[in-house]
Amino acid sequence: MRATAGNSSNVCPDELNVSAPLEDRLTELEVRLAFVDDTMAALNATVSEHDRVLQEMRLAIERLRAELGGVRTALAQDVRDEPPPPHY
Repeated sequence: MRATAGNSSNVCPDELNVSAPLEDRLTELEVRLAFVDDTMAALNATVSEHDRVLQEMRLAIERLRAELGGVRTALAQDVRDEPPPPHY
């Protein structure tokens, strides 16, 4: 804004016309930036939660693999090594 000598509150009417649209644009940008910040924070929380769940799933898969290995080992025994059923 342009001030005249002696009175800093005097503003040229043309400057008011230019200033209002710029002020509106600035306000709109500030609102959008706040929305983007909120969205980024929400996405970050979601990604963190997904990472935690993914880590839990990885651990569960490793436990299941170990258990499956034990089951395979138990089932891989030769049937001929088993004693005959009691009715023989």
